[in-house]
Amino acid sequence: MQQSIKNIRHILIYTATVSLISLIYFIYAYSVHSIPEVRENFLSEIGESFGKVGLGLLAFIYFRTFMKLALGQGKLAQRLLPDYVPPVNSSALYCLLVWMNRTHVYFGIVAIAVILLHISLMGFSRYSHILFFPALLILVIWQGLFGLFLTWRYSPAELKKFSHLVHAQFVTGIAIGIFAFFGHILIDD
Repeated sequence: MQQSIKNIRHILIYTATVSLISLIYFIYAYSVHSIPEVRENFLSEIGESFGKVGLGLLAFIYFRTFMKLALGQGKLAQRLLPDYVPPVNSSALYCLLVWMNRTHVYFGIVAIAVILLHISLMGFSRYSHILFFPALLILVIWQGLFGLFLTWRYSPAELKKFSHLVHAQFVTGIAIGIFAFFGHILIDD
């Protein structure tokens, strides 16, 4: 049990650290950078819709991770909660998890495409001086690229192993969420 608490503590410390650094940068960017006003036009309205769809897709993808943790499935769950026994033995939840595992790749591809459309339609160049947005773009491309290597039939075994290590990181999802949150608050002010 101590190991489980220690592992969860590491994730919470990481989340708090990234949040604190992001808050400090948010205050700096708010006081130093000129934030361009959001241009309301047809493309930006479509871009906002893509952003909402992308957020929903990311929520689905990371909900899968939480389901795996709750049901004690996968290596992440075994690392975080090595002595955990799920309180619910529901075949419906396991069936849902199996379906989510099978469709994860497709939802991921659509999420990457939709998020990139959102970024391009909202005018990335207008906000590229705010570090949250280039960092988000890099993390989204990172997730997509290494996810592609996992599904690509002709990837060498070493590349697949490395891709799994860097793609299946909870820390990347946490950073994406925090950077998107602070970045959107900054430009929506």
